[in-house]
Amino acid sequence: MINLRKIKSLIIKILIIYALYVFISGILIFLFYHPNTTYLNYIELERFRNGETGPDRVALIEDKHEAGLSRINLIESAEETLDIAYYTIHEGISSNIFYGKVLEAADRGIRVRILLDGIFHNLRGTSRNIKYALIIHPNIELKFYEPLNLLKPWTWNNRLHDKYIIMDKELAMLGGRNIGDRYFFEDQHNDIVYDRDIVIINTNNNLSGSVLQEIKLYYNKIWNHRFSQTAAENLKNYQTGRGIEKTKYLREFTQKINEGHLEVFGPPLDWHEISVSTNKITLVHNPLERFNKEPHVLSEIVKLMEESETTFIQSPYVIPSSQMTKLICTEDILEKEIRLLTNSLASSPNYPAIAGYLNKRKGIINHGVQVYEYQGEGSIHAKSLIFDNQLSLVGTFNIDARSSFLSTESIVVIDSEEFTSLLIEAVDDLKKESLLVKEDCSYEINPGVEKRNTSALKTLIINFFRILFYSFDFML
Repeated sequence: MINLRKIKSLIIKILIIYALYVFISGILIFLFYHPNTTYLNYIELERFRNGETGPDRVALIEDKHEAGLSRINLIESAEETLDIAYYTIHEGISSNIFYGKVLEAADRGIRVRILLDGIFHNLRGTSRNIKYALIIHPNIELKFYEPLNLLKPWTWNNRLHDKYIIMDKELAMLGGRNIGDRYFFEDQHNDIVYDRDIVIINTNNNLSGSVLQEIKLYYNKIWNHRFSQTAAENLKNYQTGRGIEKTKYLREFTQKINEGHLEVFGPPLDWHEISVSTNKITLVHNPLERFNKEPHVLSEIVKLMEESETTFIQSPYVIPSSQMTKLICTEDILEKEIRLLTNSLASSPNYPAIAGYLNKRKGIINHGVQVYEYQGEGSIHAKSLIFDNQLSLVGTFNIDARSSFLSTESIVVIDSEEFTSLLIEAVDDLKKESLLVKEDCSYEINPGVEKRNTSALKTLIINFFRILFYSFDFML
């Protein structure tokens, strides 16, 4: 007779052993595994600048509607290839339009490559049929970066955080936005995200001298890397059938939107008209490694902070770990003017991140950083830096250990006074809805801005998380 009590006891023991295995190999090991930081010694800031106008122009995309329209325009305008990379794509109207347009492009012969994070891609559950639809199309290739492996918990932190659309050899769009309704539409539940994209326009007939060459090489590097795995190609009959049905649905959905909501699509965009010139644009990205990566992006930022008199930082998440502090808190940096714009307790939707930030906030202010916290509706999600009103950085990098050491991250450094002026205007609009944090962590009174209220429940949860994650800022 089967002894159910013994089986139950055995299962509990196995689960406990597995939980310890996950904790040690998926969390604790990152506390003791310190990455190499010699990259900082080889950085040459001269490569970011150019004395004359270069081949790349750039457009700043702040508005939600323009962000959606720009993506549609890039997909519709493709003549040869579309290379797409995203951390996550949320189910909703915007993702249906996005996938529908991708299928339309593939139908007319465009070669499409889609690279998604292997854990947070959201092509499971009710969205798994979209995966089947993409797999069965002959002109679409789908890969997942570092898919979930239950036997290798240390790989769970190696996440793809890049966000790109590369159209032919002419245009590339990148920034902080994922694909999801809250990034493109107003929401009656205040689930609004204010983000930022840029579109880079290569004015050459080839890639010579353009940052698009660097971006395409980086995309190819990730695409061909052993961490990126092709989605299952040999589908079962029922999966193929569901893929066919989903393809039909997405085509019909997109057609209805085309006919009934012309404002969603609009006329083709004149990218040259809405962009500004640059002297140079340079790509910087983290290496492709497991465990703690050498912090290439953070090191470049540190070097620029050392060489600049003023630094402005906008980041939705600011959680400097001890390893980050060692790199950032140097005399050359702390004597400079540093201003920071981030989410407040009320505005942040990321509970672990805001808990980590609140644990660090007083220390940040004590180091002389002017901290502004956003009090407006929704939350801010853009990631940008400005140095001496000349160089601008836009991309996916947050000021936290996850972006510094764990995830793939990429930014572009833009040498352009004209673009930087536009970016300053954009961040100033957000600062107008923000409050300066004083040394005692109270707010400096500003008659034009009211402190946004936080519910008692959210405050209670965040305070619990502050205790829970106090010693684990290296994972936030």
